[in-house]
Amino acid sequence: MRRRWGPIVTGVALALTFAILVGLGTVGPATPGEGGPAAQAAPPDWMRALRPGEKPPQFVLFSFDGAGSHDHWRRILPLADKVDAQVTGFLSGIYLLADSRRGEYTGPGHPSGHAAISFGGSSQEVDARIADLNEALDRGHELGTHYNGHFCAGNEPSGKNWSTAQWNAELDQFFDFVNDAITHGLLVDENAIKGGRTPCLEGALDTLAPALTEHGLTYDSSRTSDGIAWPRQRAGIWEFAVPVVRVPALGGKRVVMADYNLWYALNGAREDPSRDKEFTEVTLDTYRAAYQAALNTNRAPLTVGTHFNDWSGGAFSAATERFMGEVCVRENTVCTTYSQVIRWMKLQDPAVLDQFRSMRPAQVT
Repeated sequence: MRRRWGPIVTGVALALTFAILVGLGTVGPATPGEGGPAAQAAPPDWMRALRPGEKPPQFVLFSFDGAGSHDHWRRILPLADKVDAQVTGFLSGIYLLADSRRGEYTGPGHPSGHAAISFGGSSQEVDARIADLNEALDRGHELGTHYNGHFCAGNEPSGKNWSTAQWNAELDQFFDFVNDAITHGLLVDENAIKGGRTPCLEGALDTLAPALTEHGLTYDSSRTSDGIAWPRQRAGIWEFAVPVVRVPALGGKRVVMADYNLWYALNGAREDPSRDKEFTEVTLDTYRAAYQAALNTNRAPLTVGTHFNDWSGGAFSAATERFMGEVCVRENTVCTTYSQVIRWMKLQDPAVLDQFRSMRPAQVT
């Protein structure tokens, strides 16, 4: 189980951990799980305080819920290399459990071995997933939590109504699964996992935030915002909202800019192969419009929330990959991770960030 931070003084805890690791002979050059070569290289040019009057880079945050699909990692990793992008994979913890081990998970309020999504498959599939995650971490991508059982409203008790104690239980188990995977070759420092996204964007922040803090997590990307807004700290947690934007192809209807939400708005989330290409273009146009709105106004980081799924014939994955290929090579645009944006924000004059936050959220017109 991951150590809960609780009242422990962070500096003392880290010093003790370091001393123990030195004694065990395990401290040395950074491992892939600590960010890999990309994170250990000299900081990029944009990782600095803004000069007076200078605009921020246009950050784009590509994040993938689940993060367990081998086929999707095989596409994303070379594409990200090509366009100098880093992405965030929000991992569902039970993807690290082979089906034969499903009884090791007990979702809050649910029987052991039950989840709303699949478990990890065969032990060979879990091993392949660990290899994919290791490669992603080694290339500087980020790993976060998507919790475990994916219990959304209607599959009660769901994250929508969980208590802090239930969120703690879910995170305890997530880190149990991560630590078990570390013994099977996963090259991640559990303390490098700093944030996540709740299933279906559900859960009240006032009950979730204490559990995040208890586990040393510092950011969340589960809230929504009216337009593209700057991250704020609430209850000690950096909130990177998923924007609600107007979708041009739907006559300006406002939709949460995430793949499943767009699919549901387009046709009730029904498979219809005759519309797959249309859905790709609609989604791509929505991403483009949101990016341009932020670039032209407040320069707030743009969260692109998506899944490693092939809904509607892969229409939404295709849109995300095309958008990544287009946008990450543009001038003044940085496709990076949540932790890197937090690092950048900490370099800024707080008054400058407050000025950006005071601006109206960017709106797709």
